[in-house]
Amino acid sequence: MTPAQVLGKYWGYDAFRPSQEEVIKSALEGKDVLAIMPTGGGKSICFQVPGLIADGLTLVVTPLIALMKDQTRNLEERGIRALAIHAGMTHREVDLALNNAAYGDCKFLYLSPERLSTRLFQSYLELLNISYIVVDEAHCVSQWGYDFRPDYLKIGELRQVVDAPVIALTATATPAVADDIMDKLGFREKLVLRSGFERPNLSYIVRHVEDKNSQILNICRGVPGSGIVYARNRLKCEELASMLTSEGVSASFYHAGLGQRSRSERQEAWKEGRIGVMVCTNAFGMGIDKPDVRFVAHYDLPDSPEEYFQEAGRAGRDGKRSYALLLWNGTDLRRLSKIESVSFPSLEFIADVYQKLHAFFEIPYDTGQGRQLKFSLEDFCKSFAFQRAPVFHALKYLERSGHLTYSEEVDTPTRVRIIAERKSLYDIDLPSQELATLLDVLMRSYPGVFSFLQNLDEEYVAGRVGSTVPRLRQLLYSLSLEHVISYVPAAHSDVIYLHHDRLRPGNVDLMPERFKALRENYHARAQAVVEYASESGECRSRFLLRYFGQTETTDCGSCDVCRAKNQNI
Repeated sequence: MTPAQVLGKYWGYDAFRPSQEEVIKSALEGKDVLAIMPTGGGKSICFQVPGLIADGLTLVVTPLIALMKDQTRNLEERGIRALAIHAGMTHREVDLALNNAAYGDCKFLYLSPERLSTRLFQSYLELLNISYIVVDEAHCVSQWGYDFRPDYLKIGELRQVVDAPVIALTATATPAVADDIMDKLGFREKLVLRSGFERPNLSYIVRHVEDKNSQILNICRGVPGSGIVYARNRLKCEELASMLTSEGVSASFYHAGLGQRSRSERQEAWKEGRIGVMVCTNAFGMGIDKPDVRFVAHYDLPDSPEEYFQEAGRAGRDGKRSYALLLWNGTDLRRLSKIESVSFPSLEFIADVYQKLHAFFEIPYDTGQGRQLKFSLEDFCKSFAFQRAPVFHALKYLERSGHLTYSEEVDTPTRVRIIAERKSLYDIDLPSQELATLLDVLMRSYPGVFSFLQNLDEEYVAGRVGSTVPRLRQLLYSLSLEHVISYVPAAHSDVIYLHHDRLRPGNVDLMPERFKALRENYHARAQAVVEYASESGECRSRFLLRYFGQTETTDCGSCDVCRAKNQNI
């Protein structure tokens, strides 16, 4: 089938959107292509159409679990087999999904970037007939982008093993970041296809105000339909949601401090229209396809134009008139300056955090490589009288410089190690046969269980023992009370993974030139946000388009600057 026939058969559309067809044509010709398209520009069509035409499997790397679930569900509803592998799945569930991808009729496999280097995925790699490697949110691969994620660098390593074209997609990349993306992903020939970033139905409005609450209330009351209000911290989200609710606005809040179930419930209620306005941190919105968002309001100045353009662009994807409101005052300017200094603590401080992290877990010099540590930032800071923010950013820079991986809010599996001597096990008088059966299953299923903590597939072990998962957890606890095993229950926590043995002071390479360049880059992005907010003479849309390298533009006619000009004519 031709691309147009595929589009008509599965999506019912008569024609492609601007630039979609060019991206698809390049992919079908076997070229590596970077597509830079605005939020809501139909990026998924750009890889789903060629993926359906080509033989084999399209591998889609994305950090967005919400997007994985949405897109796999949408593809399945169209009769297209698609699978997703992400955090929170058991070893058995991942194994089954990879097996189906290798031997079934699956056309799309969605994968989070940290899964690329796992032993299980690597073991299936030769069996997967991969036709395309799709990199969603491709700006995450660039050190100079606003949302760098080290796991994305593993995609470049994947290319050395898998001979398949790359389709990289992002809504936000300056020319310099675009060039870096193509370098990191090993493009055979550089090819960037940009669609116009204009959003003619989106009115950009900036307000310099002291009373932000009344402005937020005005837009929630004045613009019918769904809305998003972004605030910088969790407490402000809760306060704003409470204020709006007390004023009769249908509102709720969303941030990373909520449990997974609460977040999912609130997200679905908002998507279905049972909640009108979601007040949230930037933890909300990525990968959520809701076309009828009528306004996006920013209570605080964002850190970069990229972040702002991405978040504001969630309004009006259905093409109807929508609004992007940005509020600011002198307090925002002072806070931005403070955030920059906190985000880049001194290299001496970062080196100190590196050493204290190992001391915290009692890891001697020249040991520790490969250790996975359940980590509490609060407990660590309390132990050394550190402030939370600079330690967080020190850990993030240690991650950027290759010393560790710091993953927030990970579902860690149950882990078990048999601590009793192998010879003495038969002499232990266990209270029940059920415990004896469990011990036998552990020994048979996990050969290394005497040497190291082993990740348990609870469903598998429960099935072998003939019990439920809750009962299995009770049995494991009982075995630990008998001093037979060391038992670490499953948890939802931060995790640090050490890439190498502990280095001695003076030997920790923190790449000072890179650190300096990153700080300068961060400062330039923050200054661009300040210029955007304080600009009173240039059309808001033209300002943003120019920042992203689009120079041939016209005034939008609908932003606050354009409206003021028209009133003065």
